[in-house]
Amino acid sequence: MRDTALGLGLPCITHATPWGHEALKAHGKLWCYWSFYEDAAVFKADRDEREMLMQADPQTFFLHPHYAPHALVLVRAGRIDPDWARARLIRQWRYAAPKRWLKAWDAAQGGPPLL
Repeated sequence: MRDTALGLGLPCITHATPWGHEALKAHGKLWCYWSFYEDAAVFKADRDEREMLMQADPQTFFLHPHYAPHALVLVRAGRIDPDWARARLIRQWRYAAPKRWLKAWDAAQGGPPLL
């Protein structure tokens, strides 16, 4: 997932090591990382979306008790759809961006992307 995230070529991405594990931050906020408890990628998802994903495809989407209080969902290794991951990472990157910065970025890129 790290290579997919870095391959997007988005600005304001930095490496971090929270809790001694490698992760990527977008605009200073935790953005892309692997679960410390499972062999799975961790993505942001509000609780309603998380429940929908887990019900629709429980072989792919699941939750470890550690992440239950948070707006996150886990995606099993080997089952991550690259297109879904790219779209999700871009959405999370945009969400983390300061709105004034994002407005200037979109203008320089010719407008916001169609996701």
